[in-house]
Amino acid sequence: MRRRKLLVSALGAAAALGLTLTACGSGGDADQPAAEVSGGTAAKPIVTLDTPMEKPDLALTDSDGKPYDLLEKTKGHPTLIYFGYTNCPDVCPTTMANIAVAVKQLPKAEQDDLRVVFVTSDPERDTPAQLKKWLGGIDKDFVGLTGPFPTIQRAARSVNIGIEAPVRKKNGDVVSTHGAQVLLSSPKDDKVHWMGMQEATSDNYTTALPKIIKGQNP
Repeated sequence: MRRRKLLVSALGAAAALGLTLTACGSGGDADQPAAEVSGGTAAKPIVTLDTPMEKPDLALTDSDGKPYDLLEKTKGHPTLIYFGYTNCPDVCPTTMANIAVAVKQLPKAEQDDLRVVFVTSDPERDTPAQLKKWLGGIDKDFVGLTGPFPTIQRAARSVNIGIEAPVRKKNGDVVSTHGAQVLLSSPKDDKVHWMGMQEATSDNYTTALPKIIKGQNP
């Protein structure tokens, strides 16, 4: 599995955070690269950004086949956003399952307030029906979004998440390279204040979400 590193400028000069791009294929090696701080020290599972980022401005199609304006639909709600794809063999299902486990630990009112949005990096294969089926096996309340790849890629890059167009290899495997970080926004100002790193576990999210829902640092 290939990996590339992406530095997030939003963290400022004091301690820029190095992000990885994860290449997920429909078959083969399932090696998962670890996120690192630029100095080489392992990052915390959930990192507080020095400078909050605006949520990506995305108007796509949701898993019910309806228009979904991300900024409008998530305004005033604590929100988790992840870019990935349903044919990913390892990182994407693990990440979404970890989040689902943590969400189920929240009181019902907080579950209803929270928005969890999965934006596909492989829109050609991830139709609304496919997203609905896949997310339904994880948490039926999670929202799946699909649409033109350039639109998705541009939005991901606006929050320093790298995405490359899926590539079909000679053996038929499809490789989609995407950032493995979860964006977490505060309901207080609708900005992304935190990032869940690839190594974040369900326990990490279980601990962090009650604070994030209140707009507090985990």
